Amino acid sequence: MPPYISAFQAAYIGIEVLIALVSVPGNVLVIWAVKVNQALRDATFCFIVSLAVADVAVGALVIPLAILINIGPQTYFHTCLMVACPVLILTQSSILALLAIAVDRYLRVKIPLRYKTVVTQRRAAVAIAGCWILSLVVGLTPMFGWNNLSVVEQDWVANGSVGEPVIKCEFEKVISMEYMVYFNFFVWVLPPLLLMVLIYLEVFYLIRKQLNKKVSASSGDPQKYYGKELKIAKSLALILFLFALSWLPLHILNCITLFCPTCHKPSILIYIAIFLTHGNSAMNPIVYAFRIHKFRVTFLKIWNDHFRCQPKPPIDDDLPEEKVDD
Repeated sequence: MPPYISAFQAAYIGIEVLIALVSVPGNVLVIWAVKVNQALRDATFCFIVSLAVADVAVGALVIPLAILINIGPQTYFHTCLMVACPVLILTQSSILALLAIAVDRYLRVKIPLRYKTVVTQRRAAVAIAGCWILSLVVGLTPMFGWNNLSVVEQDWVANGSVGEPVIKCEFEKVISMEYMVYFNFFVWVLPPLLLMVLIYLEVFYLIRKQLNKKVSASSGDPQKYYGKELKIAKSLALILFLFALSWLPLHILNCITLFCPTCHKPSILIYIAIFLTHGNSAMNPIVYAFRIHKFRVTFLKIWNDHFRCQPKPPIDDDLPEEKVDD
């Protein structure tokens, strides 16, 4: 007999489906744009594609699994654990992709003359592979033993049951809050976020310093280069800000769960925090469309060529500069 779904659960499922319907096509469009436009093939956009792949997986995999967990089916402990781990993997992949983007922008302004020899397509691919491998290790750590199996088994045996515990599948029932707070948040989320803030502050400082120097020297080309870098850095810093805004509330709630188990957490706050984390996967394509000119032009071309049957002239792959709207 299928589990009963309340009106509240139906509303939750409807919002999650809406987020998925925005996230998946939007991020597929980002990947498509990089594929068709040669001007979007440098290292930064390779890392953006990695971020978009993670966001597609959130919409196509994590949200359906979250809906399944919300319905609360009866499953074996390790089956539920496998359902809960993908969100950990994809969150970590997004954080590492954002960190790689920040480091890439720092190198562009710190060593502009040597940047293309230092940051090659091959090294970018190796960095992306490394990010995904590390994300798998971090996200699958609960599968290696850092989970709530011992606690669940105690209750299971106390009830006279044998074999692997069968539970109502819920995230907090299988994932240890010690893992979520001490390892996931304090090691793999918070430090990278703080490091990225410092990197972007340094990027803005270096760019402003160079712009002031070049303006006084009346040097046009370097001024144009650093002006472009400033605009791109602002857009990517906005992506970072939205990510932090979306994920920190849920991690703060996890800290409250661990450090103050008797504290009451209103259900509505928990659901808002969950919606923010999932909704973040739908935000990035919108930012790209409004802030980065080449993405906007490519999005429009894809729309006209494949959905309106009104082909536009080919995109100029050799645009002299990357326009980003203020």
